[in-house]
Amino acid sequence: MKVVCMLVAILAFTSSLVSAYDPSPLQDFCVAVKEPDGVFVNGKFCKDPKQVKAEDFFLHVEPGNTNNPTNAQVTPVFVGQLPGLNTLGISLARIDFAQKGLNPPHTHPRGTEILIVLEGTLYVGFVSSNQDGNRLFTKVLNKGDVFVFPIGLIHFQLNVGYANAVAIAALSSQNPGTITIANALFKANPPISTEVLAKALQVDDKVIEELQKKSWYDQN
Repeated sequence: MKVVCMLVAILAFTSSLVSAYDPSPLQDFCVAVKEPDGVFVNGKFCKDPKQVKAEDFFLHVEPGNTNNPTNAQVTPVFVGQLPGLNTLGISLARIDFAQKGLNPPHTHPRGTEILIVLEGTLYVGFVSSNQDGNRLFTKVLNKGDVFVFPIGLIHFQLNVGYANAVAIAALSSQNPGTITIANALFKANPPISTEVLAKALQVDDKVIEELQKKSWYDQN
């Protein structure tokens, strides 16, 4: 009986690991293709390997336009932009910051992020879960510095230098997803009840109504 219980526990543990991350590929590559009439649960359909070209693994990334409310721009290189990433379990993003630019608090529900600063100075941080007391971990990063944001935790990056900044973020999923906290709360479709938000944030209904009227910028 003990052996059976142990076997069940091991299977539960391993299956949870498998479901938490992108699946391992069983072939050299699986370039994503759009199939409008197809149905899939996770990932993308594969292009015929004989039709695959070098261009399927290539993408040129231009600097992002930081002329927006946060003065920062995230340019994702996920499977949606680079089909050759399909099944490979990785992606990246270029983040451009004007002076005082902010990549606002957000999470990646399906990927850990590791960030390297190419130019400038960034103040970065993440907040641990409720069970860990919502501790804030922060660091000022300069050119060449690297910082890791654990999977699913709220994190941010702020340009605190005197010039523009550029960073590259690598992620452990071909499609890590992004949830910008302000957008999720105040621009949900349909809107979250004012009563719910007012009680959760312990503010007056009018404060919530004003926040819902604002143009919250989505950083992808």
